[in-house]
Amino acid sequence: MVILETRGLKYSYPDGTAAVKGVDIKLKKGKRIAFVGKNGSGKSTLFLLLNGTLKPAEGKIFYDGRELVYNQASLREIRKNVGIVFQNSDDQVFAPTVYQDVAFGPVNLGYSKAEIEKKVNGTLEYFGLSGLKDKPPHHLSGGQKKRVAIAGIVAMDPQAIILDEPLASLDPVGADELLDVLHELNHMGTSLIISTHDVDLAYSWADYVFFMVDGEVIGEGTPDEVFQDDELLRQANLKRPVTFDIYKEIERRGLAHGNRQPRTVPEIVETLKPPELMWVEVPPETREGDILNLGVLHGEYALHCPYEAVNARVLHIHEGNWAIVELTRHGIKAGGILIYDMDRFDPADFDDFLEKENIDIVGAMGKKSKLMAEKNSLCVDISTGVIDRTILMALCGKRCMIITSGGMIPHSMKRINEYIDRSGIALNVTVLNGN
Repeated sequence: MVILETRGLKYSYPDGTAAVKGVDIKLKKGKRIAFVGKNGSGKSTLFLLLNGTLKPAEGKIFYDGRELVYNQASLREIRKNVGIVFQNSDDQVFAPTVYQDVAFGPVNLGYSKAEIEKKVNGTLEYFGLSGLKDKPPHHLSGGQKKRVAIAGIVAMDPQAIILDEPLASLDPVGADELLDVLHELNHMGTSLIISTHDVDLAYSWADYVFFMVDGEVIGEGTPDEVFQDDELLRQANLKRPVTFDIYKEIERRGLAHGNRQPRTVPEIVETLKPPELMWVEVPPETREGDILNLGVLHGEYALHCPYEAVNARVLHIHEGNWAIVELTRHGIKAGGILIYDMDRFDPADFDDFLEKENIDIVGAMGKKSKLMAEKNSLCVDISTGVIDRTILMALCGKRCMIITSGGMIPHSMKRINEYIDRSGIALNVTVLNGN
């Protein structure tokens, strides 16, 4: 389903500069969408048009199938449902206190006092801002201001959030924390639309990508599609993502396995796993392409851990019911990933969990969990790129724990299980103290 659509959209600034030139796009609901282009390509202007802040000179905008008509009711609806976070948070965060800033949207939407208090306090806790609610926003760091700006939008329960260069001016830890928040919001159904000139971010994060040059959309598609198009990259004056180039070099050297273009570091690691071939005797009715259960291998045949459950795909059948098969190994004693729900955190039992489960590595996701870890002097080994780095540690046989809360729990489970499904590696992943 399309949440936002433009037809023939054009906009020029008072000095005559044409910023958007006949843009026709459809943005699907629930997706992560990136507009990629260098500075001055028209991304920011397009975003101001998409939520009604600017009115186009020509063309139409549709929200959820209804045309935006620029009267008070229509603008009120689109600005509630399509929030925008500016690149410079100082342009957006203006109230005397953080609490008042986050409350601004709900107040203007006519929420009751009780509803406002519940919504704002819940949003502040979600973003790890409860301890700052009485502080003036201009005393905050850049990363804190960015979280306040996003919190003010989230408090209005929008269907879509537009973020103009969301990681600009953030340090690596702040950028990773913000990406955690965006992942969780998207997992709960919010459509996310970002502008960026960071091709690595767009490639690894987005479901769909638009390339913009000089006010026009010159190409669109999935990350795999657009970043393989050399001519499109040349026109957009963009380079290929680092992970793309690494994989292509692995592929050129004949070391790649599988036919799926990797977009993250764990996926690149998985491409390095060569096919393992074996001669086996098969039943007479076996056909090429069949999957056989070879049971459990051990000793010199178990390459990755003491015992491995092995399935095999039949590649070629030779005379005498012998066949060449490709093995898929599932380590019985491989590393695992445990997810600890910090909403149920019990300081008295936490150390017992670590000891009982033989945890080697602890990662913390989300600002709330990181603040709780700091407050309770919990040792955290991984605080950025937590899911990917935890998967890598588990592949090395480590027992890992991710401490997080809220929607990041099902999001983490989904991401890890997707990797397991793609790779065929049987990592154990469970929620340690959930329902």
